[in-house]
Amino acid sequence: MADSSSARLLLIVTGSALRAEEVDRPLAYYLRKQVEEHLLGREGDRLGFRVRVVSDLRWLHDETFQELPTISVGGPGVNLLAHRWLEELPLSLAVEGQYFIQMDPDLNELKASIWGMDNPNTQIAVSAFVNRFLPRFIDRCLAEAPDAIDLDEFD
Repeated sequence: MADSSSARLLLIVTGSALRAEEVDRPLAYYLRKQVEEHLLGREGDRLGFRVRVVSDLRWLHDETFQELPTISVGGPGVNLLAHRWLEELPLSLAVEGQYFIQMDPDLNELKASIWGMDNPNTQIAVSAFVNRFLPRFIDRCLAEAPDAIDLDEFD
C-alpha cells in the first residue's frame, strides 16, 4: 500500500486576488475533479498521484512546486503565474478575444495556462482543455511526473 503522506503531485494554480478566489478557484476545483475522475478510469495509476489546488503566490515562492506538473487557471490580470507564463508558453488553442490555452504542444514541459477574457470565457476554456487536452496531459504526467514528495512538508 502506498504511503499516504507521500505522493506524486499535479498542481492547479489560481490567482490569490480576491476576484480570482471568488470565480477561478471554483473552476480549479472543477478541473481537479475532472483530473481525478480521469485518473480513476485508469487501473493502478491513481495510487500515489494527487491533485492539489494552490495559490499563485504559494507556487511562485516554492521552488519544489515549480518542478511539478502545473495547470494555471485564470488570466494574467488576476493570476501571477498566468502573467509569468504569458510570453513563455506557446498557444495551443486561441479563440481571439475570448479564451486561450497555452501549453507546449509536445508536452515536453508539463505546464498549461487556461484563461479567458472574462469568467464565462475562462469557464469555456477550462471545458475545452478538459475535452481536448486533459487525457494527453494526464498520460504525460503519469509517465513523466517527478518522484513522490512528502505531502506533510506542504500542508
